[in-house]
Amino acid sequence: MNKQVEVLSDQSALIARSLELILSKLETAIAQRGQFTIALSGGSTPKPLYEAIATKDLPWDKIHVFWGDERYVPPDHPDSNELMARRAWLDRVDIPAANIHAMPTLDADPALSAAKHEQDLQEFFHSAPGEFPSLDVILLGMGDDAHTASLFPHTEALKVSDRLVTVGNKDGNPRITFTYPFINAARSVIFVVAGANKRPALAQVFAPQADDFSYPSRLIRPQGELWWLLDAAAGAELPN
Repeated sequence: MNKQVEVLSDQSALIARSLELILSKLETAIAQRGQFTIALSGGSTPKPLYEAIATKDLPWDKIHVFWGDERYVPPDHPDSNELMARRAWLDRVDIPAANIHAMPTLDADPALSAAKHEQDLQEFFHSAPGEFPSLDVILLGMGDDAHTASLFPHTEALKVSDRLVTVGNKDGNPRITFTYPFINAARSVIFVVAGANKRPALAQVFAPQADDFSYPSRLIRPQGELWWLLDAAAGAELPN
């Protein structure tokens, strides 16, 4: 694992650096493999990043967009990660509809939706059951409890190591989420984290010893690159 940590001066600098890094990974992926695959995160922090990507002149037909997790709500619900990304980015550019791989959230049983999405991923990547294909970039945020995607502390989703997609749980509300082994198969995982409220969790995530199941972001140890992009408020207390 190649781990890089950068502390940026403020949120504007954080978004600018995130954009620069993603565009670099995009250029390399298309040059080497003819397409770029990216999984998006939800929350408020990446919204200006998506808005910035939408202003770029990119080969949209070669870009495939996924999500690392999704709240179990309809795609037009205000809490939907898909809806946020569509409004901020995807609806503003000429990306083919077939290149947008949203997580299904309309089945009566979230486990059925998770299984459907896993099958869709296997078909897209031409991977067999039990194999973990590699996305070019997985964007992640981190909560003040150190959760990432919908991998929350001490939940069953943290125990799933043989699937790509599973059901997460937040205070009794189901979510669909990538599993940590699937995230770890990525070529690049990029955490984008802002805010002083994240400092206690970051201290545990970066500590030499701590409980992975109490601080799930510790489980993210990709085979490729691991980037932590932090604003100064989040990263102020990390050791140099």
